[in-house]
Amino acid sequence: VQLQAYGGGLVQAGNSLRLSCAASGLTFKNYKMAWFRQAPEKQRDFVAGINRFGTGTRYSDSVKGRFTISRDNAKDTVYLQMNSLNPEDTAVYYCAGDDDYTGAYISRVRGEYHYWGRGTEVTVSS
Repeated sequence: VQLQAYGGGLVQAGNSLRLSCAASGLTFKNYKMAWFRQAPEKQRDFVAGINRFGTGTRYSDSVKGRFTISRDNAKDTVYLQMNSLNPEDTAVYYCAGDDDYTGAYISRVRGEYHYWGRGTEVTVSS
């Protein structure tokens, strides 16, 4: 299983960025997917998650209303559209996936995701 995240970069506060995560080696449509982020010297935190069908999503309070997670099961790819970025969003962003048997539950817990990508760095300047 490989999850390859890309799309990070340096942006000014207030601008937008879209991250992508391409999956291979798994039946993507059977997996819930999520984005986590880790700022320097901080723990890796949940950002957003989406069920296998793309019909259910979940967000952390810090990004709700600014970020949107989506997926394209035909392309085996999950996205994170990030709007109104601020310096507090600066972090390495990781995509993660795990089996989704029911489509009803999207975990916020890092340990409940078995597959991880390497991460893509996002830096927001003020």
